Amino acid sequence: MSTDSTERRLSIGEAIREAIAEEMERDERVFLIGEDIGIPGGFGGAFGVYLGLPEKFGHERIIDTPISEKAIAGAAVGAAMMGMRPIPDLQYSDFIFECMDEIVNQAAKMRYMSGGKLKVPLVLRLPVGASNRGAQHGQSPESYFIHVPGLKVVCPSDAYHAKGIMKTAIRDDDPVLVFEHKLLYGSKGRESAGGMDLTAHVPTEE
Repeated sequence: MSTDSTERRLSIGEAIREAIAEEMERDERVFLIGEDIGIPGGFGGAFGVYLGLPEKFGHERIIDTPISEKAIAGAAVGAAMMGMRPIPDLQYSDFIFECMDEIVNQAAKMRYMSGGKLKVPLVLRLPVGASNRGAQHGQSPESYFIHVPGLKVVCPSDAYHAKGIMKTAIRDDDPVLVFEHKLLYGSKGRESAGGMDLTAHVPTEE
């Protein structure tokens, strides 16, 4: 636990952003790839997690893509196999079904099929959960993927665990799917939802 004299509280979005920034500073192989994640004057991705990162790290490491989940996942799998540590973003977990071959047949199986010679160190961020965004933007497909050998599936419950999970996942040599419930991001203020405080103590150290 932290030895800080003052309690530093972050939202899940802030904690994930901080984790990604720290890992990008620590390891130049870490990069982001996805839709609307680095547009100048944009929202920092669908839920604002990447705000400020394009200005800090540049567009060689914050890569905006066309709307093609297969292309995002395929590029990430290929980059990971070649030694990079990509963080692909599909905006909503629902869209993972567009790239099931890349995730289930390629990313999950490559280490086994190569006798351990190949690694696929990627972290796929996937917002989940019902909201008012419609049936194709509100599913919770976590249970599909816990049955796939070779994939690690995690679901952070608060900012403290979100930061630790993200940093650990980025350093892992296997593909990790991080399912983040979108209601935990909060409303536009990103700190509360329905009167519930969505912040948690997050220490400054590892």
